[in-house]
Amino acid sequence: MMTNNEEQENAKKAVQSNHPDDFYHQVLGSFKEKEYTEEEVREKQQDWERYEEPEMKKINHNDFPEYFYAGFWIRFWAFCIDLICISAIGSLTITIFFRLFQWPISSASFSIYGLMSLAIYLAYFSVLTKLNRGQTIGKMVFGIRVICFNEEELSWHTVLVREIACRFVFQANPFLYMGYLAAAFTKRKQHAGDYLADTSVVTLNMIKAFNKQAQI
Repeated sequence: MMTNNEEQENAKKAVQSNHPDDFYHQVLGSFKEKEYTEEEVREKQQDWERYEEPEMKKINHNDFPEYFYAGFWIRFWAFCIDLICISAIGSLTITIFFRLFQWPISSASFSIYGLMSLAIYLAYFSVLTKLNRGQTIGKMVFGIRVICFNEEELSWHTVLVREIACRFVFQANPFLYMGYLAAAFTKRKQHAGDYLADTSVVTLNMIKAFNKQAQI
């Protein structure tokens, strides 16, 4: 039969076992059971912190004031220049090839000529955007550049999402070009593809002017 002191001690232990911190002590204790060193425990804690508040750990590498972002019309005219360049590339490659062999040139989306034209269109934007640091020929003419908010430099993954996946979807139906209009109204001048890739377009002259002013 338990004495009063034993009953009080057991009740005290029961209260302590339900303490909110008890779970964390058990988790940390499990490290010791697996023979982790104190240094390994600290490393794992630091590595796993990103799972607690992932949004708080996100770094904005390219965070600009609103007036730094390129507006709809300057991007539209840059796009027109890019289309002229793409048309010239197509005329000097697949068009000559098709005419040389007297193959029918069809503008249908799923014709051989149409698919090859689409490949040139997507390759132009993706390769130049990645290898030329966010600038196609049209963007170079107007001094604008694609940037990603969570990457210092555009990765292939970001470029593939923005320049291939999104542009391919837009090409599927002319009505989907309405997705570009969002750049005229959104805070950071992002169209639908920019939202998916977490990108936007900035005006380089604004950045240069700001940097010169900051150095004075």
